[in-house]
Amino acid sequence: MNILFFLKPKSEVAFIYDYSTLRQVLETMEYHKYASIPMLNKKGEYTGTITEGDLLWGIKKYTNLNLKEAENIFIQDFPRKADYEAVSADSDMEDLIRKAMNQNFVPVVDDQKKFIGIITRKSIIEYCYEKLKKSNDSY
Repeated sequence: MNILFFLKPKSEVAFIYDYSTLRQVLETMEYHKYASIPMLNKKGEYTGTITEGDLLWGIKKYTNLNLKEAENIFIQDFPRKADYEAVSADSDMEDLIRKAMNQNFVPVVDDQKKFIGIITRKSIIEYCYEKLKKSNDSY
């Protein structure tokens, strides 16, 4: 099965750039109700994922933080506990599922490492559920 069948394209995914400010990231995540968000560099390459936990630990480092000060703190300076691993567009289903077991979504990159979208764990589970249901109906 081609994993691109599950792809939610970049145009439908909120993401941030590594040069975004803390305030921009907070507002983007709040608006989209994301607990984690893909991070790209200026070239459009996937560089990691920022989670709510990463933000909380990063904010802890800054004392007396207010929203105005958050405009001067760049997200690339935040340590990340663990990045979501990306898959290439030509990865197989086994690799995709292996990564999705530990991540809410799996970033997908093309052969030039450009971010092209994500595959959500939910879409994989829905697919597996439908396959299982069809398999059980045939008995």
